[in-house]
Amino acid sequence: MQELLQQVPEIAEIFSDLHPPFEAPMAVIESNRCLNCFDAPCTGACPTHIDVPKFIKKIASGNLRGAALGILDANVLASSCARVCPVEVLCEGACVMHGLNERPIEIGRLQRFAMDDFDLHGGKLPQRSDENRPEKIACIGAGPASLAAAAELKQQGFQVTVFDKRPLPGGLNTYGVAEYKLPLVDSLREIELIRELGVEFRFGVEIGDETSLAELEAEFDMIFIGVGLGAVHRLNIPGSSLPGVVEALQFIEDYKTGKTPEIAGNVVVVGAGNTAIDAAIAAKRLGAKEVSILYRRTREHISAFDFEYRQALQEGIRFIWLTQPMAVHGSADGIISVECVRVEIAVDGSLKPIEGSGFHLDCGMVIPAIGQAPMLELLAQCRNVDLEHGRVVVDRATGQTTNPKYFAGGDCVNGGREVVDAVADGKRAGVTIARLLEAAYV
Repeated sequence: MQELLQQVPEIAEIFSDLHPPFEAPMAVIESNRCLNCFDAPCTGACPTHIDVPKFIKKIASGNLRGAALGILDANVLASSCARVCPVEVLCEGACVMHGLNERPIEIGRLQRFAMDDFDLHGGKLPQRSDENRPEKIACIGAGPASLAAAAELKQQGFQVTVFDKRPLPGGLNTYGVAEYKLPLVDSLREIELIRELGVEFRFGVEIGDETSLAELEAEFDMIFIGVGLGAVHRLNIPGSSLPGVVEALQFIEDYKTGKTPEIAGNVVVVGAGNTAIDAAIAAKRLGAKEVSILYRRTREHISAFDFEYRQALQEGIRFIWLTQPMAVHGSADGIISVECVRVEIAVDGSLKPIEGSGFHLDCGMVIPAIGQAPMLELLAQCRNVDLEHGRVVVDRATGQTTNPKYFAGGDCVNGGREVVDAVADGKRAGVTIARLLEAAYV
């Protein structure tokens, strides 16, 4: 992976930090604002239950390594989560300072401060056991859930192999999170710590194709499924297959890996979730003249977080509400416009096109961001693993599926939540797998 880190193109200069890191004096001042609440609602609001008052107190006392190790004990992807977590609705949203009409403690930036220092000084993840246990666990997918499960199990001495069809690990952290939130090189650097524990990574392996699940079942004692979601939903309108129509996740992956040149002209993004806003802001920063987000409903209905919406407005993104794309016009040489129609919301919530309201929106690129489908083709091959609405059914306390040999976590279980939720799922499953294997060994 070190070689890969050196090959990643440097595009960080185009994408300045969304939340710049603290300088040391400001971090100390901010950490001393914390009231060290005994019931710590911030800790309860964190899916990985990081002991927030404890690590902040260590920052205040100058023990940055201790702060980082305490954070990592709960969340092995703490560096990326410090950047991408929606802290406004999680830990910082639960801060008691709100009740005092004061600004909440900037927990995310303090966590990043501790983790940046840990990385700067060459910190390593600790082993929790000196044992070299014979039991083997396979993790399918190299996203946050699998990485958390793999790290937990390896730290306890088990043999862990992570499989992924892509050439780089990290899942959406590497390929799908906006560069201004989490640079690709930082995602890979964090995962390098997990590799250094002794976790084996096998890239370019398509489970269900080159390697069958039956082979994995024969070779490994337990299997963790962390495959995320599958193909993106397509627009399915005339012209949606033209070369200038690029799905949002593909667009983000392309520019993060250096495949997208600077953008000129206008860009239209369809959809108003967090990924749509990530793509829109990226297009703007890459040089688009104007970026418009089309959404068929109103501001109150969007799935993006409010702070994401406000960030988009600050970046100059235009929102066009109650508008439905009907066709993309252009040729193999390029897109000319998106044909749209205005809609109204009926009493029953359905959408009704407004007669005579059609118009064309000039653009050179269209980026659909309308969600992903479950990875049913692979999941259906998992023997005796129940699915419900395309999601893997698990015991939420353990991550175990209806097949005792299989565990699962992340988006393939929850339908698409936050990175920190996937990490919590993976760690929970790792703890349970270790306990079951230790009991069986005894």
